[in-house]
Amino acid sequence: MVVSKEHGIEDLKQFATDAIRRAGEEALSYYGKGDPGVKFDEGLVTEAELYLTGFFQDQLQAHFPEHRIFKNNQEDKEYTHEAKRYLWVYDALDGVANFQAGIPIWGTSLALLENFWPIFGAFYMPVVGELFYAQVGHKAFRGKEEIHVSTQESINDESILLTYSRFHNHYYSTFPGKIRNMGSTVAHMCYVAKGSAEAAIVANESFHDLAAASIIVEAAGGKIFRIDGGEFSLNDYLDGRKIGDHLLVAAPETFSQVRHHLKERS
Repeated sequence: MVVSKEHGIEDLKQFATDAIRRAGEEALSYYGKGDPGVKFDEGLVTEAELYLTGFFQDQLQAHFPEHRIFKNNQEDKEYTHEAKRYLWVYDALDGVANFQAGIPIWGTSLALLENFWPIFGAFYMPVVGELFYAQVGHKAFRGKEEIHVSTQESINDESILLTYSRFHNHYYSTFPGKIRNMGSTVAHMCYVAKGSAEAAIVANESFHDLAAASIIVEAAGGKIFRIDGGEFSLNDYLDGRKIGDHLLVAAPETFSQVRHHLKERS
């Protein structure tokens, strides 16, 4: 990894954590203000996402004007030593249904790539005040606390599997522990990273959605697998395509145990 003389990795990390905290605090002005007369207030979410995206763009322009922001169908993949080699992947809101309804499990994620390879990822949940972050090749943290995936050797009735909302439409489960959906994919992955849950199943996401969380999970000793056990590389989806395969996030030692308890519905 090459870091410019003008701005070292510590400068970039500090900017990232400051920016994501500020964006999260700005998001609170929209939090829980969805129209109670509709099931999902798309207008509120769209307004909030547009504002928060512009807010982050202004911060990036003020600090690193030559850096770029990830967009789907990213075509320029040329290696460069210039400042434009830095690419920020910003997701204003993960857990939008929770956000508009006033449920506290949602947040803002931010990842930094250098020549399209990950350097740093962060996720901030402003209502509960939790900041998860990690630098590639280093440890993962929740605030100042180092985190690591669960070291539990076997799945039991106290184990937790976090899933997406339509999980039971797709799988028969004999998982002996608790199965929960908390409404935020990135929060699910961060809870696996800190050992609060043994595994999480991820569906219908994209590079943009998972860029920061994948860095945090791997720094904490976890891994993202295809549900069939195959190798998964998030960079294969830099073009913005939806990830068609379901994914299982867990410690490498735990994957096969969790998968053993899942059977896909025909």
